[in-house]
Amino acid sequence: MKKQFNRMRQLANQTVGRAEKTEVLSDDLLQVEKRLELVKQVTHSTHKKLTACLQGQQGTETDKRSKKLPLITLAQCLMEGSAVLGDDSLLGKMLKLCGEAEDKLAQELIHFEQEVERDVVEPLFVLAEVEIPNIQKQRKHLAKLVLDMDSSRARWQQSAKSSGVSSNLQPSGAKADALREEMEEAANRVEICRDQLSADMYSFVAKEIDYANYFQTLIEVQAEYHRKSLALLQAVLPQIKAQQEAWIEKPSFGKPLDEHLTVSGREIAFPIEACVTMLLECGMQEEGLFRVAPSASKLKKLKAALDCCVVDVAEYSADPHAIAGALKSYLRELPEPLMTFELYEEWIQASNIQDQDKRLQALWNACEKLPKPNYNNFKYVIKFLSKLTEYQDANKMTPSNMAIVLGPNLLWPQAEGNITEMMTTVSLQIVGIIEPIIQHADWFFPGDIEFNVTGNYGSPVHTNHNANYSSMPSPDMDHSDRKQHDQARRPLSVATDNMMLEFYKKDGYSILFYMGVRVMDTSWVARRGSSLVRKGPSTPPAVQPPAPPPFDTAATPQSPNPDLSVESPSPTPPSSGSQPGPERTR
Repeated sequence: MKKQFNRMRQLANQTVGRAEKTEVLSDDLLQVEKRLELVKQVTHSTHKKLTACLQGQQGTETDKRSKKLPLITLAQCLMEGSAVLGDDSLLGKMLKLCGEAEDKLAQELIHFEQEVERDVVEPLFVLAEVEIPNIQKQRKHLAKLVLDMDSSRARWQQSAKSSGVSSNLQPSGAKADALREEMEEAANRVEICRDQLSADMYSFVAKEIDYANYFQTLIEVQAEYHRKSLALLQAVLPQIKAQQEAWIEKPSFGKPLDEHLTVSGREIAFPIEACVTMLLECGMQEEGLFRVAPSASKLKKLKAALDCCVVDVAEYSADPHAIAGALKSYLRELPEPLMTFELYEEWIQASNIQDQDKRLQALWNACEKLPKPNYNNFKYVIKFLSKLTEYQDANKMTPSNMAIVLGPNLLWPQAEGNITEMMTTVSLQIVGIIEPIIQHADWFFPGDIEFNVTGNYGSPVHTNHNANYSSMPSPDMDHSDRKQHDQARRPLSVATDNMMLEFYKKDGYSILFYMGVRVMDTSWVARRGSSLVRKGPSTPPAVQPPAPPPFDTAATPQSPNPDLSVESPSPTPPSSGSQPGPERTR
């Protein structure tokens, strides 16, 4: 108690300047002392934040740590989901592969956190909470010893003044001797403590490189963890991609044609073949096919079914407009048009040629340059549209009408303008391209074609399915009653194609002639009677075959069975009488 009282009195005297204060640390050690406090603050904060980054429970064994790890929980969830879905589904396979990968990543994370905890977190804790506090504690102890030394010196000096002894002479007597021994002992303790403190401070400065190495270790451990994790991910990614590539049930709408054909192992895109074969059975005589808008819900359902490669033919046979709408949607949603962006300018230039024979030859040349997948599917579509024109008296879809409503779905510019520009310029030129190709399909693509390529839809039978509709008008109706009946059957929603068709009828052809594009006159169709039997394909003027003589379809008696109707022979190439270009080797 007395020693504590002497310390307080000495400290008060030093504070007010009535007593001298002994400085026991050099300037260098004073700088180290300040640095100690800063390092402690930084280390404590880093330790706290780094500990928060660890996902596992700190200080526990591997098994206990893994139970608290979110990645382990995720891996277990994925594996359970895989077991529920099974290996028969692509999603089940993906969940299994990802679950295994996440479990391996979790094990790597556990190992990483254990290394960080051992080599970084614990040393930082020791530095911030043990080593630096010990030095600071020793510094406080030295301050107390210095106060004791100053206090004992002050009392000894006061004793000398009281005895009247000169300051050069040491006071004598028992009290003076006791005070001198106390002073010398205090000075000795101060010296020992100061030496120890100085050694610890200098050791701290020398070990700063070791403390900095903790952070280097942190980065090295992190780098190794990420390298191993990356290696795991790179090992599993090819397996995931292989599973996806091997899975044939991929959506086809909006996907590149090449990708769909490669995955499905087909030559003709599934939506094209499915829609064409169904239309051959149920839609050839449907009025306004490709022009009348289908039900939005039916169209959406059919597109989804085609994406899954599952189509109920019986369900959609009563709605040919939905089938035609799905075919148009597929063609339009291709990332690149069937007639390709690369050949767009060549198609347009060919359509601007004034001479009909030269224009047909230029169109044929452009057709030859199509990539094989595009060529096969374009040929398939055109041959179908050509067959559809055989029923144009019933379906009202002449080559011109089909070119108007389907042309923009087969070819469009890479940078599209607004709808007005498309309707007045680009689409008009495209009509001038598609219409003659449909009219002369057998010249562009000689020979017959099997529409039911995969054999999944049965042989197309060209019957008038309209006769099966309970709402079909009676043949005995007069013209006005039939017109009212047709208007009652027409959907309330009219497609944009109707607008384009009316536009072409009013102003389209005049604009085409103004642009220098010749459009073949198909008005003869309206003058050719109203028979529902199919008509033979037309031939280009001035490209009749030399032998046998031209076949006059108008003079040929029509068979009552559309399938038994006689078709006109395929025309020969223009002018020269020989096939334009080399024989196809596709």
